[in-house]
Amino acid sequence: MLKIGPYTIHNPVILAPMAGVTDRPFRQLCLKMGAGMAVSEMVTSNPKLWNTRKSRLRMDHHAEEFEPRSVQIAGSDPEQMGIAARLNQERGAQIIDINMGCPAKKVCNKAAGSALMREPELVERILKSVVQAVDIPVTLKTRTGWNPENRNGLDIALMAQDCGISALAVHGRTRQCMYKGEAEYETIARICESLEIPVMANGDITSPEKAKTVLDLTGADAVMVGRAAQGRPWIFREINHYLEHGEHLPAPEHKEIQSILLDHLSALHQFYGEVQGVRIARKHVGWYLQASPSGSKLRKLFNSLESAEEQENCILEYFQTLCHHKDIAA
Repeated sequence: MLKIGPYTIHNPVILAPMAGVTDRPFRQLCLKMGAGMAVSEMVTSNPKLWNTRKSRLRMDHHAEEFEPRSVQIAGSDPEQMGIAARLNQERGAQIIDINMGCPAKKVCNKAAGSALMREPELVERILKSVVQAVDIPVTLKTRTGWNPENRNGLDIALMAQDCGISALAVHGRTRQCMYKGEAEYETIARICESLEIPVMANGDITSPEKAKTVLDLTGADAVMVGRAAQGRPWIFREINHYLEHGEHLPAPEHKEIQSILLDHLSALHQFYGEVQGVRIARKHVGWYLQASPSGSKLRKLFNSLESAEEQENCILEYFQTLCHHKDIAA
């Protein structure tokens, strides 16, 4: 079991924060599917952007069903980061997560995200500012370093522990690697061996077997799943079951996937409102359908729909067709 401050995380499989993906509807879905914790998409620390509709939606944490509510903040100004942490605590966050893992250019060009790993002195000031600003646990997400020649992930990890960080998540790539190539876990293993606080291993956790392999290789307290959960939120229960019993759960049947997808659509439409919800639903449905032989044809149709009712009817008709073909085949 993973302990973060006063919170006990019973399932050692965590949903990674992903910009534009881990909004409240997706986090709630993954938690229902067995994620031990779900970290929000990053909230900017720049107060000039707090009054945008996007930020207001991201910064309202009180209505969430599951605990603990972990909210990721991003920025490079220590004072702003402290203020952002305090504001998010006031709005219902129970854990503050600091983003030093995002490799995106628009984040790194502002000297935030994984770009901060080039500036250990600034990292230390940010960590201290955020920890001192709140009375809830603060966690940190990093990469193994800036580039393969500068894997300073262990140095940053030790600094984080000294600054009062309660838990650490490490993605097994450097910033320069982006998401290319294969994740390496040796650096994560060294970090796990050297730290007393809990460590979560992230990067290429795409199956139950891979989750177990990475836990065994690194000695991490949990794994963090990101892109593999897109369109496949049941991966959390699959990994939990495999870790506990050493066997695979049966794949979800069409009827269950239909139910999961319709509930997800409804939550998106309700959370964002119909106009924006319809638009955001398109990428999620695309992920659900990417493994389907007829998925590309349906995606094209789905992306042309303009109302919540049309989207829901489209999914219902698709699964009715699938079930009909299955009955014929049987």
